[in-house]
Amino acid sequence: MQSHTMELPRLIEIGEKNIEDFGKFLYSLNKPKKVSLISGTNVQNVLKSKIEKSLKIKKIQHIWHTSIDNQIKSIDIIQKSVKKDNSDLIVGIGGGRSVDTAKLISYNLSIPFVSLPTAASHDGMASPFVSVKSDKPHSIVASAPLGVFVDIDVIKKAPSKLLASGCGDLIANIIAVKDWQLGHKKKKEYYGRYAADLAMMSAKIVMENSSEFSRKGTDPRVIVEGLISAGVASCIAGSSRPCSGAEHLFSHALDKIAPGIGLHGEKCGIGSIMMAKLQGQDWKKITKTLKDVGAPTTAKQIGIEPDKIIEALIMAQGLRPQRYTILKEKIMTKKTALNLAKSTKVI
Repeated sequence: MQSHTMELPRLIEIGEKNIEDFGKFLYSLNKPKKVSLISGTNVQNVLKSKIEKSLKIKKIQHIWHTSIDNQIKSIDIIQKSVKKDNSDLIVGIGGGRSVDTAKLISYNLSIPFVSLPTAASHDGMASPFVSVKSDKPHSIVASAPLGVFVDIDVIKKAPSKLLASGCGDLIANIIAVKDWQLGHKKKKEYYGRYAADLAMMSAKIVMENSSEFSRKGTDPRVIVEGLISAGVASCIAGSSRPCSGAEHLFSHALDKIAPGIGLHGEKCGIGSIMMAKLQGQDWKKITKTLKDVGAPTTAKQIGIEPDKIIEALIMAQGLRPQRYTILKEKIMTKKTALNLAKSTKVI
């Protein structure tokens, strides 16, 4: 039996209007004397004074670093500055970009990091994986957060499409777990039922509540807890398997073909519709759920041309050859890709 390592968050706090407790939260983790804070300019404009006030109460020194994009070159520049800080903790504050930047720098410098997400757009807030622009067409392994701190009031103020994107990333778990089971069956790959069930539960809660979300609005706390659970499922699995299958390969292909168009969770959601049909799952139910939460279900809704969808379906099957998914069983040609996208009304 191969050894299996699990790196899990030590502490998770979810509250509302609790941002003033952030310093207290950090202090409870490892009593840091100094922290490096990584965020975008918009986040600094909104939260800087509140965060600084909370750190001052616990006498924690801080240095801000501005994340511009998720290019490796940009991250390297921040990493050099963070190294000079001699901080006890690195904090990623914001959406996916800033948290991923902090996560990767934490891993490279062997300094623990804390995640403070300001949007619930994907499961990266609690996972050990990062999406950065590099030569690899998929997420890479970094550090799991030492702690995750969420102020639901901050999440509520983010654009609603970000929360819908988070739902899309959770729905993707339905495809990912089925693909993981397939890899176990066909390639004798390790399969962890606990991690798989945890990831599936996060997806099922969205599916089961989507009609209510459609009437009353999506509950950000439910989505945040689901995304954190999904991230923890990846920590337990020791890989992104429970949360990333053929639908993520499709999303990564679109990142290459149509960079900057559509959110990660939106593309995973659309990919999930098509991959569900390939797997023999209820793709119409997935489409309905995505519609209920306000997530796109067609290429047109996120501004991607039909031919790009076809190209992405064909490219996806070759992006990560060592990962066994439904795309190993159903070879994509231009004709089969077109039929799949049309039959599921993605185009």
